[in-house]
Amino acid sequence: MSEKDKIKWNNKYNQTPKLLEQRPQSEKLNSVLKYTNGKKALDVACGSGRNSIFLAKEGFEVTAIDISEVALKALNEQNHKNINTKQVDLEEFSFEENSYDLIIMTNFLDRKIIPKLKTALKQNGVLFIETYMFHDENEKPPSNPNFLLKQGELKTFFDDMFEVLEYDEFFNENYELYKMRKQVILVKRRQC
Repeated sequence: MSEKDKIKWNNKYNQTPKLLEQRPQSEKLNSVLKYTNGKKALDVACGSGRNSIFLAKEGFEVTAIDISEVALKALNEQNHKNINTKQVDLEEFSFEENSYDLIIMTNFLDRKIIPKLKTALKQNGVLFIETYMFHDENEKPPSNPNFLLKQGELKTFFDDMFEVLEYDEFFNENYELYKMRKQVILVKRRQC
């Protein structure tokens, strides 16, 4: 596990306790439920688990993965019976192929794992990605420009094996710490 990344994220949560407070799920995640068939979900870079909690309350069996033990501890303290947490380094983690009905990744970008997420989906499985993009009106300057999507970039990761169900570019919710532009995509893996 990348000790540097683990320390960075643990410090971020410790220094900004507001990030561990209970918040609503992503507003865009609400539309996912009408597209899913099964109930096995994976929440990638789950943080304190606001989206995992939403999915668990909707009857999903959720595997919530993150590098931060601080964030996972906050999630575990809420005792949701159908959320299983795992501390992982995404650079080293092996995603089990054809395993999930739903995979979500929000407020995090690692372009190298998107192909792995695509193969971890079952046929007819749904992948939901929502994260930050470059925009002149963003209130927080990026710590690293590679962590921001370019306009329309999420659509470039998916070929004919995936049906784009929804796509949007929008400003994040008012309860977030900074006003930031985001992209969201919802795709379904087609049957072979």
